Amino acid sequence: MLPIRVTYNQTCELLSITRNTLRDLRLNDPTFPKGYKAGSTRQAPVYFDYKSLVEWHKKNEAKSE
Repeated sequence: MLPIRVTYNQTCELLSITRNTLRDLRLNDPTFPKGYKAGSTRQAPVYFDYKSLVEWHKKNEAKSE
């Protein structure tokens, strides 16, 4: 089964964060799921794996409690 691709904007909506916060997470949190590009150009969209995002969110939610 193929992973469910989530766009940059959809990821922001799912996590209720801004694009700047998502950028900071990608740069500063080594546990945050890696995004992957749909092409080789700079303008190619970045996607995230939905399952990885959900798992990351659950782990971080447990840490904050």
